[in-house]
Amino acid sequence: MNNADLIVATLEAAGIRHGFGVPSGNVLPLMEAMRRSCEKGAGIEFVLTAHEGSAGFAADVTARMTGKPGLCIATLGPGATNLATGIGNAWLDRSPMIAITCTLNEAQLGRRIQMWIDHHTLMKPITKATMRLEKGKIAAQLAEAIRIAMTEPQGPVHLDLPEDVSIAPATESVPAIQPPAALPNAPDAAIAKAAEVMKSAKRPVAVIGTSAMRMRDPGLLRAVIERHGLPFFSTTMAKGLIDEDHPLSLGCIERSKRKVQRKLIASADLIVGLGYDTIEVEYEAWAGKVPVLDVSIEVPDVDASVTLAHTVTGDLDSSMARLAALPAIANTWNLDEITTHRTAFQASLRPAVPRFAPHQAIDVVRRVLPREGVLAFDVGAHTHQIASQWATHAPRTFLITNGWSSMGIGLPAALAAKIARPDLPVVCMLGDGCFQMTCGEVAVARRLGLSLPIVVLDDRWLSLIKVKQERREYPYYGTTTLAPTDLPPPAHYFGVPAVGVRDAESLERELRKALAAPGPTIIEAVVDPSHYTETVFD
Repeated sequence: MNNADLIVATLEAAGIRHGFGVPSGNVLPLMEAMRRSCEKGAGIEFVLTAHEGSAGFAADVTARMTGKPGLCIATLGPGATNLATGIGNAWLDRSPMIAITCTLNEAQLGRRIQMWIDHHTLMKPITKATMRLEKGKIAAQLAEAIRIAMTEPQGPVHLDLPEDVSIAPATESVPAIQPPAALPNAPDAAIAKAAEVMKSAKRPVAVIGTSAMRMRDPGLLRAVIERHGLPFFSTTMAKGLIDEDHPLSLGCIERSKRKVQRKLIASADLIVGLGYDTIEVEYEAWAGKVPVLDVSIEVPDVDASVTLAHTVTGDLDSSMARLAALPAIANTWNLDEITTHRTAFQASLRPAVPRFAPHQAIDVVRRVLPREGVLAFDVGAHTHQIASQWATHAPRTFLITNGWSSMGIGLPAALAAKIARPDLPVVCMLGDGCFQMTCGEVAVARRLGLSLPIVVLDDRWLSLIKVKQERREYPYYGTTTLAPTDLPPPAHYFGVPAVGVRDAESLERELRKALAAPGPTIIEAVVDPSHYTETVFD
């Protein structure tokens, strides 16, 4: 066994089953160890992506879907810089990840030679730790890297692997994988003070945030909400932690028609942040003058304008369990008021339009995709619309970035979700600009035989930037992605069949066929984006 075998065996012991990347000569020893691991049993399968950035995105989403660290692999220099985009995503979206860059032999490190850069300086701002793997220390380094990645707040750890280290004979055994360091429980006094703060409120609202996604028992959130009758909002990434069909659900904050949500929040007298992470959106952007009770894993980063009534900081499952065990706290909300608001909010997202609109396409996909199905989508104007409009029914079925907010995540996220959970239907929905960034990844779906509909909302614009230009009264410049044309899409992209639709009925028909297909299908839905001007920022 060489050190590459030891690395793979250790990562396998940590529950990792897939590693995403793009090879080079320096990567080959690690890939060969992965191949041998698969021959022996379950192993770790190497998944070739079209771009290292996609490998990072896929590793991030794999971690979200499995609860184990994601794994991505790249070569030195340009491979590392490409991979950094996906690593940054895991850093700000709080996903555990092991990111390995396979580099030169030890004696060559630091020299001014082809492709070498200081990977540790590159990775330090976007990882929890960065270290060079060394002979005789690999088992301890890997065990520590996994522990760091899995400890809250979770995130990526970068490992630099010199080629001569990877092929050297292993002198160590596979280490025991220790559980991550547990967060301390919040003091009882903090819970008691939280109870007093909630009891004094007449119109409290809860906002569930992204840190709650990593709770061991997310059902505790629902227990708190129902125990105290709290109407609740969700941030974009936290949607589905409680079924949005719940009668106390008020929808998503800070996306399309955000002013409708802000108006209701302004009528509250307390905001209860449950697992809220300001990496998604800072409190001062939407909380106004309403006091905040923050219950999370970290003290929140707040501006001086925010009235922080109290904080409960510690293990989130423990805090939620104790809040749910408190005597029920009364408030003056009634279900009719909540239902009326929810209905009006959803209606505001769907203005009357003369042509096929994004909101109509989104409704079709939601209607066709089963309740337990997974939606992966991308960053742009459609993100705002989907986040506000889409009803999410279960955790880990709504995949997007909101901390890093990078275009290009949609397709790699969908691939990772389908690989991690082949039993679930998965749909990818993205804009034409995002599709142009990562369209090469459809070849990965074809190669792996993944049943994956890819719905491209083709509006021929970078619509989010177009709306921002309108708001600033700038002329349109540099935001048209394709020349307007009535030509049909090509017959295929990289061997993946492509079909064009221009209305809701055609989209529904083609989407149902695509979900039943043995491989991926690209559905180009040409839409009129004009309602984004009305919905995205109002």
